[in-house]
Amino acid sequence: MHYCRLLCALAGFVGLAVGLAPATVSAQTFTKPLRIIVPFAPGGTSDILARLIGPKLQEAVGQPVVVENKTGAGGNIGADFVAKADKDGHTLLLIDVSTLAISPNLLPNMTYNPTKDLAPIGLISFAPYVLAVHPSVPVKTVAELVAHAKANPGKVPFGNGGIGVANHISAVQLERTWGVTFKHVPYRGGADAIKGTVSGESQVLLNGAQATASFVSQGQLKGLAVSGDRRVESIKELPTFKELNVTPTDVGSWQGLLTTGGSPAPLQERLNTELNKILAMPDIAKRIQDLGGELKVGPAAALAKWIETNTANYAAIIKEAGIKVQ
Repeated sequence: MHYCRLLCALAGFVGLAVGLAPATVSAQTFTKPLRIIVPFAPGGTSDILARLIGPKLQEAVGQPVVVENKTGAGGNIGADFVAKADKDGHTLLLIDVSTLAISPNLLPNMTYNPTKDLAPIGLISFAPYVLAVHPSVPVKTVAELVAHAKANPGKVPFGNGGIGVANHISAVQLERTWGVTFKHVPYRGGADAIKGTVSGESQVLLNGAQATASFVSQGQLKGLAVSGDRRVESIKELPTFKELNVTPTDVGSWQGLLTTGGSPAPLQERLNTELNKILAMPDIAKRIQDLGGELKVGPAAALAKWIETNTANYAAIIKEAGIKVQ
């Protein structure tokens, strides 16, 4: 009798486990196509990464993954779109996360809250900036660029991805370090800033290596240096900011993936797991590294902490420089 009761209990336990298994699986299942929103123009760092990761994510989740560019307002139009999407984890944002740390310090009437309306999935990569000029600019070094800017105060066009975005803030930091004034020219993302500088509309550019290095290699831009403390393999002839004692040395393009705030936690966890698996794939890792990026694999909490810390850091920089969005 005791033996029979034990078997019945075991059978009930197994039945309960089997009954729970489908619910656990379904909690992490995607039921319709996913959208990766890139809030900058095609061809920039975020766009390159989205189109690199998208097909792998599609294989992993068994649903189509579509990349869409929604540009404007320094990345905030696309970010706002994801923040207000259905809270089902199917709409993703791949962005230079500096946007999410800078915007709250610049825009008094933001239409979304980066920390409440967006849920971090994970960091993807860090790419140093390439400091480059149009081939017609009569400089070959950073020191010569500084001298050229001092001789032409407020006249040398310096392209950026939009007023208030990370490469604009970093350019302002360089101005203050060098004691010069550039003529800042805003575009709808880094890719358009590259095009503007290649065409000669702008003369100077500070932009992510993943999107910019090939233009230097092909001679369409004249590279002067790369930010950070490590040279970029594809343009390794360029010295680093650290080698040149240029501050700040740690500026660059920090890319991350987020989804709509309030999306189911199991789906957020699944996305983080799949993202880290994709970044660990040899072909993906090599491609990002060849483009000058450093992989940043880790938990969602690392991205959340990055945004929190840098929101405070940018607040001090923006206040000190008196940067305002008109």
